[in-house]
Amino acid sequence: MPNISLKDKKILIVDDEPDVLDSLEELLDMCTIVRAQSFEEANNFLETQKFDIAVLDIMGVDGYQLLETAIRKDVIPVMLTAHALSPDNIKKSYLGGACSYIPKQEMINIETFLIDVLTAKKEDKNPWTSWYKRLGSFCDEKFGPDWDKDEKEFWEKMIYY
Repeated sequence: MPNISLKDKKILIVDDEPDVLDSLEELLDMCTIVRAQSFEEANNFLETQKFDIAVLDIMGVDGYQLLETAIRKDVIPVMLTAHALSPDNIKKSYLGGACSYIPKQEMINIETFLIDVLTAKKEDKNPWTSWYKRLGSFCDEKFGPDWDKDEKEFWEKMIYY
């Protein structure tokens, strides 16, 4: 397993809540952080600067639109949400090209999630496999134990391939 670090990584963090940005900045103090509080500001940064990762809130800043820009600019996108926490939004994030989907309640572990994504990318593996290992039981608790059973084939493909 390669030794991956967030040191020397440039990360765009996008959220309309200043306290969330403050917390993320504190949790990711080993990185170069650029903060954005609006869609326009974040989109401008994505268009004009180079980032390793973009942590995108879904609500309040049009995170799915930013996801498209991040993909186009070859920035690793990670979704972060409190209000859009649902199996549908997990699926939408995955299908949109996001590499992870982090509930704000799990934000304290952001460094681990981002290292998981970078490790998977470096090893040419699916980042959703480690996401599911870390958050499968969280999702069971949040959405009920059968949250991923209705589209079992989709979820298995998403997680394992």
